[in-house]
Amino acid sequence: MLKWLWLTLFAVLLDQGSKLTIDVSMHLYESIPVMPYFNLTYVHNTGAAFSFLSEAGGWQRWFFSGLALTISVAITIWLAKLQKHEHLLGASLALILGGAVGNLIDRVAYGYVIDFIDVYYGNSHFPAFNIADAAINLGVFLMLAESFGWFGSAKKEPG
Repeated sequence: MLKWLWLTLFAVLLDQGSKLTIDVSMHLYESIPVMPYFNLTYVHNTGAAFSFLSEAGGWQRWFFSGLALTISVAITIWLAKLQKHEHLLGASLALILGGAVGNLIDRVAYGYVIDFIDVYYGNSHFPAFNIADAAINLGVFLMLAESFGWFGSAKKEPG
């Protein structure tokens, strides 16, 4: 069901557009308060989630790029094999794919991922993230919801 690739493209365009806007309008490490508990803070992440392996010396760029490319191919194949009734799973996979591709573009083009969403409470800040990360997390949440039948999409076994 490759009909879901429009959602992937939307996630990639929204992600890349927001990152380019941040890159041209802010200085690295600049922070702009937007509302309570939310800032725009421009940072570069050379690692993975939560800056995992960001100080690894450079090899992680190609490792995470290869991993993202492999996962993207697998998700595209999975999407192609979905049944027509698997709407929520299709949307979930499309969002995860869009996020993976969005961050892959950054890693290959720049050697780092542009992060800018800074959520905090008091002096405690969640690690900065971006639209691609949000798409991946939303996709995983929807996939879990689908698998647990939270939205009535899981098939009930007779019993």
